[in-house]
Amino acid sequence: MPNGLNEEIGARLRQIRERNQLSQRALAKRAGVVNSTISLIESGQTNPSVGALKRILDAIPISVADFFSLAEVGGEQIFFRNKELTEIGKGGVSYLQIGNNMVGRSIQILKETYTPGADTGKVKLIHAGEEGGIIISGRLEVTVDDQRRILGPGDAYYFSSRRPHRFRCIGEEPCEVVSACSPPSF
Repeated sequence: MPNGLNEEIGARLRQIRERNQLSQRALAKRAGVVNSTISLIESGQTNPSVGALKRILDAIPISVADFFSLAEVGGEQIFFRNKELTEIGKGGVSYLQIGNNMVGRSIQILKETYTPGADTGKVKLIHAGEEGGIIISGRLEVTVDDQRRILGPGDAYYFSSRRPHRFRCIGEEPCEVVSACSPPSF
């Protein structure tokens, strides 16, 4: 059963693991523990022994002292430098997210960059919530259901994310978009 200390340790471990771009499976393999161990710790369902925690942290690597001296996981970071944005996409579309942990958040804000010709895929996206964005530079083809528009700098979109949708960069220059999704579901 989760308790406050277990949840704090779990949240810290998840934050550090994600910051180091490790999956639960990859961290478990590096640490020589079963996958479920990482999952149970991160969900606050178990409190690891100091030895087990050290073994897991050594696989990241981070010391136990540094692990507990990091700023509070629940502490609110207000300002973010460009290098502090969390990359959640790879390839022709880059999604830089403000913040790295969306648990308990009401909104997800992204800086999206599409290389020329890049798109979100042939299969349209569908997820919970609403989303909107404004084109900063370049041209973006936005398809929602059977509606399609090409948007340029200053143009915007806003729709229910439950509607099938797709984005594609049109033209020879990259497209930059600032978007938001509420609740964080992308």
